[in-house]
Amino acid sequence: MLMCAVLALSQCLYACSPAPEDVSVDVSCDEFYESQHIRREVEVPVDAAFKAVLCSNPTTGFQWEEARISDPTVLEQVAHEFVSPESEPPPPPGAPGQDVWTFKALKAGESTISVDYSRPWEGGEKGEWTFVLNAVVE
Repeated sequence: MLMCAVLALSQCLYACSPAPEDVSVDVSCDEFYESQHIRREVEVPVDAAFKAVLCSNPTTGFQWEEARISDPTVLEQVAHEFVSPESEPPPPPGAPGQDVWTFKALKAGESTISVDYSRPWEGGEKGEWTFVLNAVVE
């Protein structure tokens, strides 16, 4: 009887805990205007998905370059998309949105994700903003 109660309680606690997919590291435009080079850390369990959400405004000619993962045996990128701002009334032209990367933790260890915000053409500004995320997978 006691074992059944412990099992039921553990299942309830597991069901009530936040899902691993809820882990998100967000950096606003204001944070990048204050400090152009931002470093963060996130801890996630093995097999969990997590997101990095960064301010982005492609109307300025800037864009986030491809994410570089220091140890692809620990992390893999599973998605990357630009999300336009939503508001009522619609936002004015040139309003910033967000670039959203989704990663999956493959095994225990550490890996670093790095991305640069640049104008991609030859002679364009490079690394105006940088973001480094150290992921600790447990």
